[in-house]
Amino acid sequence: MRLTRLSQYLIVGSFGFMVMTAHAQSASTMATVNGVAIPQSRLDLMVKASGAQGQEDGPELRKALRENLITEEILTQEAIKKGLDRDPEVVSQIEIARQAALIRALQADYIKNNAVGEDTLKREYDMLKVQMGDKEYKARHILVENESEARDIIANLKKGGDFAKIAAEKSIDDGSKVNGGELNWSPAAAYVRPFAEALAKLEKGKLTDNPVHTNFGWHVIQLIDTRPMDVPPFNEVKENIRQRVLQREFAAYVQELRSKAKVE
Repeated sequence: MRLTRLSQYLIVGSFGFMVMTAHAQSASTMATVNGVAIPQSRLDLMVKASGAQGQEDGPELRKALRENLITEEILTQEAIKKGLDRDPEVVSQIEIARQAALIRALQADYIKNNAVGEDTLKREYDMLKVQMGDKEYKARHILVENESEARDIIANLKKGGDFAKIAAEKSIDDGSKVNGGELNWSPAAAYVRPFAEALAKLEKGKLTDNPVHTNFGWHVIQLIDTRPMDVPPFNEVKENIRQRVLQREFAAYVQELRSKAKVE
């Protein structure tokens, strides 16, 4: 099944926001290495992490993970024996790992105590549908670093220049230049605002009369075609919308904490 553009738009990426749930920690011991106990909870956590990566729980997986944890404990003990735990760089790395674990725990606690209601999800869905519009665009562009070069390209194209050839030779957008500057089907909202606004004003087959400036550089844009927007039903994207709302609300929570923090 083709992944619709709205589905792609809703997928959370760069922030890496993960829904996590709290689990009771087992006090039992998995193994003892030189008198040091390795708790069963550590193995359970590794099994859970492996499951999240698509590995099936079973005796073989648990045996392999158990052996890994034992080896890691032996190596850890040896590192401590050599005093490496007191090395300033190692101390910093341990503190960074500790902070990362605490931040994940804080995210999990926030999610646990801030459920997103169905009404909120539906409002977000309706808002996104409006933002995305009812149309998808098939376009191609040539991206260059300065306005004068972009204007020269527009003049060349209006004289009959080959768009694909010029894109391959001059565009600094490595992702599209190999396809003659062609972009995937997308709603206007998928692009940065100046690009989106210029694209929405173009007629099929037409070229921008002037270069379009964005934070990426200067664009020469041509609209190839349009088609109706294929909007997935609410239930199909509800969980992605939940992630989106939680990400936004957690970001606001982080900003609130920063505003209250005393930083010198």
